[in-house]
Amino acid sequence: MEKLFSYFLVALGVILMFGASIFVHELGHYWMARRRGMKVEAFAIGLGPKIFGRVRDGVEWSVRWIPAGGFVRLPQMITSEALEGGSGDGKALPPAPPASKILVAVAGPLMNLVFAFLVATVIYFVGLPVLVNPSVIGKVDPESPEGKMGIREGDRIVEFEGRPVKTWQQINERVVLARTNVFTAVIERDGERKTYQLSAKTNPNIGLKWLNLDPFDHPIVGAVETGRPADLAGLKPGDRFLYFDDVPVISQEHLRDLVARSEGKESVVVVDRNGQQISARVTPIYDPEVKRGRIGIVFAGGVYEVMRPGPTPWMQFYTVVDRTVSTIAAVIHSRETGVKARDFSGPLGILASMAVEAKTDYRRALNFLVLLNVSLAILNLLPIPVLDGGHILMAILEQLRGKPLSLRFVEYTTTAFALLLISFMLYVTFFDMRRLPLFWALFQRGSQVETVIQPGAAVTNMPPSAPAPAP
Repeated sequence: MEKLFSYFLVALGVILMFGASIFVHELGHYWMARRRGMKVEAFAIGLGPKIFGRVRDGVEWSVRWIPAGGFVRLPQMITSEALEGGSGDGKALPPAPPASKILVAVAGPLMNLVFAFLVATVIYFVGLPVLVNPSVIGKVDPESPEGKMGIREGDRIVEFEGRPVKTWQQINERVVLARTNVFTAVIERDGERKTYQLSAKTNPNIGLKWLNLDPFDHPIVGAVETGRPADLAGLKPGDRFLYFDDVPVISQEHLRDLVARSEGKESVVVVDRNGQQISARVTPIYDPEVKRGRIGIVFAGGVYEVMRPGPTPWMQFYTVVDRTVSTIAAVIHSRETGVKARDFSGPLGILASMAVEAKTDYRRALNFLVLLNVSLAILNLLPIPVLDGGHILMAILEQLRGKPLSLRFVEYTTTAFALLLISFMLYVTFFDMRRLPLFWALFQRGSQVETVIQPGAAVTNMPPSAPAPAP
């Protein structure tokens, strides 16, 4: 009963945070439309059929079934019946000037940024739990290109591509999203720093790039399920994962992703057992219960340390903007990066990720809320019809032409892109559903949040906590 109540609280928190993000966005549109004297017909949280609705002061307020956004129906703006449904009484209204349309369109993303800044300020004062995974280099083969450069075990990567880094997650993310295979890294040893040119290689089974360096910390096997591939391969509790198909394993989430991508393919794993490296061959098999490939192990849980004060709001904004822009660029250049549109998350994936963070610690959930709102603002400003950026683009064209755009052109263009948007959401939701077992495993994992650290302090190696489900 206690666990069910805990799940209920997490679910309630996720719904409130996601709903708040949509609400403040639409509230920005609503408030500016009222300020500019425009007619407002409806204010909706969600899309599709109504769960419930109420008409007040001529505005229909409603909550709808599809948690993929929301809308404020403004008959004097470009709208799409595919998303918002039909308009109201059909009475002719004077057209809104382009300046009003632009202000109304900008107000939604602006409110998301204001909301994100307020949440980021709270995080600064209450602190932020940071996953213990320092960017310390593990064993280095003296005959490898990196070993011949002089890189040694225990060295720490402190800058990568001109930016400071503290964790392997930061390094891995930049390698995956980059359009190059050569990277500049500053490595520190005993207080001295040297600059190196590091090369990344692409794994043919996975399609993504990884540095040819071994992290010092690795996920540890907490338990092995009898009769599963890991058991048949001879893996044992206490084994520390080093490599999966020549890819250095940097975290539990990383290993889960590698296993899922290699379903049905024989893979070579290398583990550290009492200081000795042991190789084994495993073939991840499809598990109908969790609907994904697994090898049958249970991880020791993750450890977080609290940074207090947390990162400044400006640093949080910079991190999110950099990640969002880099991800969009990586998808555009997918041939070079291997990152595809299916790697995006739709509403389902966003809710699941937020639930994982909320289960870990409320401050992690707040940090995700900053990510969500800043990303929502950026994506909505893309110059695509049906998004806020499309409204702005149409209003600018109208201003340049000196007269409104053709109503038929506006309707056809907006509806076409609305259908494309719906199709894209269904596409990414399909892959979100395939990743649900992974999200569930992350949700159930054990983790501990402890020890307050100051920004910039070294993150030390910590012992594992209670076991949690894994690949």
